[in-house]
Amino acid sequence: MLIDKADKVHEECGVFGIYSQKTGADAAAQVYLALFALQHRGQESCGIAVCDEGVIGYHRDTGLVPEVFTPEILDKLGQGNIAVGHVRYAFTDRAKGRSNAQPLVVRHIKGTMAIALNGSLTNAAELLERLELSGAIFHSTNDAEVLSYMITKARLNTGSIENAVKEALKEITGAYSLLVMSPKKLIAARDPRGFRPLCVGMLDGDYLIASESCALDSLGAAFLRDVEPGEIIVIDENGLRSVQEGTGKPTGLCVFEFIYFARQDSIIEGVSVHEARRKAGEFLALEHPVKADVVIGVPESGIDAAMGYAGFSEIPFGMGFTKNRYVGRTFIQPAMRERERAVGIKLNAIAATVKDKRVVMIDDSIVRGTTTGKIIKLLRDAGAAEVHVRISAPPFMHPCYFGIDAYSRENLIACKMSIDEICAHIGADSLAYLSAERVTRIAGESGCGFCAGCFTGEYPIPKPEKVNWDKFGSKIRKIDE
Repeated sequence: MLIDKADKVHEECGVFGIYSQKTGADAAAQVYLALFALQHRGQESCGIAVCDEGVIGYHRDTGLVPEVFTPEILDKLGQGNIAVGHVRYAFTDRAKGRSNAQPLVVRHIKGTMAIALNGSLTNAAELLERLELSGAIFHSTNDAEVLSYMITKARLNTGSIENAVKEALKEITGAYSLLVMSPKKLIAARDPRGFRPLCVGMLDGDYLIASESCALDSLGAAFLRDVEPGEIIVIDENGLRSVQEGTGKPTGLCVFEFIYFARQDSIIEGVSVHEARRKAGEFLALEHPVKADVVIGVPESGIDAAMGYAGFSEIPFGMGFTKNRYVGRTFIQPAMRERERAVGIKLNAIAATVKDKRVVMIDDSIVRGTTTGKIIKLLRDAGAAEVHVRISAPPFMHPCYFGIDAYSRENLIACKMSIDEICAHIGADSLAYLSAERVTRIAGESGCGFCAGCFTGEYPIPKPEKVNWDKFGSKIRKIDE
C-alpha cells in the first residue's frame, strides 16, 4: 500500500552545522552524512553551504539528499572548515520548488552569509510588507529570506554578525531554530519558547549544531547539550560562547517532536524519544484497555507506542506490518490516481501475526482520515478478526501557527466527525485517543513545557491576529519547479 503522506502532519525542516579549526577540513562531507540522519524532517529539498577560506559556495535543489548531492556535486563544493546544511518540507504547494531550498546564501555590503532556518515566523507577513515597501525584492516564498533581510539591515548598523542576528531576532515572533554562517563564524539560535529542538555536539575538536542528536550519533560525535530557548551561540576561532543566555521564559517545545517528528533514537531535552513513545503507549493502555490477542504498531513511530501498550496491558506485541524501505519519494504509480490499487507497494500486513486475531493497532495520529481506513483494510484482508485502533496523540482540533501543516480546521477530520463517526469511517471495531492531559506527560522527565495547541487550542505565545497561510502570494510561477 502506498501511504498517503497528506494524512500525516509534517514539520518544516532540519538543520545541521559544523565549525572545524582544522585547515583543509572536509566539512561538506560531514554535513552530507548528517543530513541523511535528518532526512525524516524534510524530503522536499535540501542544500549545503560551505565556507572555504572566507568564500562561501553552495548547492541546493529539490529532492532527497542522495539525489541532490552526487559525488560530482560534493567534489565541486570542495573543502572548507565551516558548513551548514538543511532538509526541508514545504507544507503548501507554493512553498515548493528549487527557489525555496535552503541554505539561503546572501551577499551584502559587509560580506556574505548563509542561513538555514527550521520553523515558521508568525509575523513574517507583516515584516514582508514592511520590507517590500522599503524596496526589498524577494526571490522565494519562505521565511528564511525575510529573516535574511532583517539580519542584513541590522548588520549595517552593528559591529558583528552575531549582534546583527541578536538585533534582528528582537523583531521576530514564532517558532524557529536557526543557523547563520559568515566567512569566519557559525551562529546558532533558538526561539525564546523553544518550539523547535537544537543541540550542540563535538567531534575531534570540531563543534556541531543539529536539529536532533541522531545526526551527532551518525558521525560518532559526542552530545554536549541542548541550545537553550532564547539562546544565541557563536562558534569561531576562539571556540564556543553564548552571546545571549536563554530567556528563562516558560518553554513550549512542540510535543509532536516526541510523538512523531523526531527520530526514535534522538534525545531531546534529556529524554529518549523512543522511551517517550513507549510511555504514550502505556498511557493509552491505562486509559483505553481492550481485550485482544496481539498489539501491533504502524511504522515507524507507532511501533514504539505499541511496545508500551503491549507491555502495560500484557497483550503480546507483534510485527503487524512490513515496510518497503526502498520506495523513495520518486516512486511513481501509473497516473497516481491508481492509489487504491497500490496494495503491497510500501506497506503490507503480516498475515502470520494478525490472522484470526483480535488486533490492537497503534498509530501516532489521524489527521485528515484518508489513510487509516486503507491500513485497516490491509489487516482485514490478512485475516484479522477485529481491529481496535489506538492513537498515541489526542485528536487534532485546532490549527498550528508555528510550522506544522495542520493549519486548517476544515481539513481535520476530528473537527468534522465525532470519535464514533471516525471509527465507522475508517472501519475499525473501536477507536480511542490519548488524552490531552497525559500527552504532555510522556516526556515529563525533561522538565520543559510543551506546546499542545493543536489538541487544546492553548498556545505558549499569542496566536497571530491575522492569519495568512499563503503570505507570499502567487505572483510568479517558474514552470521548471
